[in-house]
Amino acid sequence: MRKLFISLLTFGALIASTISYGQGDDINKQVSKFGQVLFYLNNYYLDTLNNSTITEEAVKSLISSLDPHSSYISAKEVKAMNEPLEGNFEGVGIEFAIIRDTLSVASTVSGGPSERVGIRSGDKIVAIDGEDIASKGLTNEMVFKYLRGPKGTKVMLAVERRGVEGTLAFEVIRDKIPINSVDAAYEAAPGILYIKLSRFAANSTHEIINNILELNMGQLKGFILDLRGNSGGFLGTAMEITNFFLESGETIVYTEGLRVPRMEEKARGTGFYKNGPLAVLVDENSASASEIVAGAVQDWDRGVIIGRRTFGKGLVQQMLPLNDGSQLRLTVARYHTPSGRVIQSPYEAGSTADYYKAFMERYERGESFNRDSIHFPDSLKYSTLKKKRTVYGGGGIMPDIFIPADTTNYTNYYGELSRKGVIIEFMNDFSDKNRDFYKGKYPNFEKYFEEFEFNQDVFAQLADFAAQKGVKHNNQEMEKSLNQIRIYMKALFARSLFGTTAFYRVTNGTEDKSFEAALRFIEGSGTKPLL
Repeated sequence: MRKLFISLLTFGALIASTISYGQGDDINKQVSKFGQVLFYLNNYYLDTLNNSTITEEAVKSLISSLDPHSSYISAKEVKAMNEPLEGNFEGVGIEFAIIRDTLSVASTVSGGPSERVGIRSGDKIVAIDGEDIASKGLTNEMVFKYLRGPKGTKVMLAVERRGVEGTLAFEVIRDKIPINSVDAAYEAAPGILYIKLSRFAANSTHEIINNILELNMGQLKGFILDLRGNSGGFLGTAMEITNFFLESGETIVYTEGLRVPRMEEKARGTGFYKNGPLAVLVDENSASASEIVAGAVQDWDRGVIIGRRTFGKGLVQQMLPLNDGSQLRLTVARYHTPSGRVIQSPYEAGSTADYYKAFMERYERGESFNRDSIHFPDSLKYSTLKKKRTVYGGGGIMPDIFIPADTTNYTNYYGELSRKGVIIEFMNDFSDKNRDFYKGKYPNFEKYFEEFEFNQDVFAQLADFAAQKGVKHNNQEMEKSLNQIRIYMKALFARSLFGTTAFYRVTNGTEDKSFEAALRFIEGSGTKPLL
């Protein structure tokens, strides 16, 4: 976007210019030296060598000596890495679960190839292009290999459907399938919009706008933007979304590096929500682009930041292609919030392990549970640009309203159930068996949320299922974590019945302190100033 994008896109030209005018002789000398080493190895070493492997390992070693966010990405990994941010892939358009070694359709992508030919939730895909796939050892990677492929190619699916004898044959023509970055969008309270954004993808801005139009809420009375767990994405998308909220000419972010001059990105004044109560939810896993948005909103006193201190990733990476299809993800600049804060947490070059260890130590010091455990020196003190409130740089965005992590119901038993995916696997099976019945009983989310509860037999079945998966039952810990397990299971079943947004409507509406704080702030914003 504008001058920032132009500069980053022409960074390769800047490198070439630098090599030509100043460092060329030294770089050529070092390149020649590495070439000599490869020559000697290939001509004199006692065993056969793989030059590609040697070069890759050398590049990895070099990059590991830099900052913690520069990286080398092999040609094989480039496509897989780009898919979630580019916003689409090519395939048949289903969400699936592997239940007892069988590929089950959890849902079809609206308007996608599978929905168009009549495949439904609950269908079992037992053969693909004549090959039986209902066997032990079926993995997600195998499913991707079978079902993804170039747009326009055909794949034959043999499907078993509950209540229908034999198998049904479907010819599906692969197409582009959108990867949504908006996990949830709904009216959280009359006139109050809630958006859950999982990452800053190329199409995130359009997704948000389209969701708002579909909701047809009329005049917004409040906006909750949930960036918890959002680790970043495209810098340009972060600027587009921040532009929703700021007045013309207000700085969103500025960047500068040794060979990238200072560049400042300002709001264009075209945003649709420049006034009105705004709450941004963050946590320790909100990073990079999420911190750009939160930092700009906070610095301009535009809204309130709620949650816990963010990760602290304030380095700008540029993707630089190599001749074999691999890429360098190279840090070229630091970004600063409008008040001048550096969000990047401290690090030492080449000490990536220590960098992430320091992040874990924040948790061990109690930072997730007590705001007073976080200490900033006066040298990192800044003032917001309108109300002159004190904010801090030097490692993440500190929220205006601190919400401690709730571990009241956490136990080792619940942790093991979660880490091993036992609850998800159990609920996939439960949903598969009960979806049709409960869809008829609860025709809309509101009725489901108010009335549906699991009975004790279901929790006993979960415990038995977990034991079969190697998680030894602990009755005392099960009882302590039962409320958390119940909420999670209800959210998963809601997703199966009503879609992804329903998952967050359950979790937000059931003891989510950050969400509750956002609603209280917005509903009382006419009488309460920013903290």
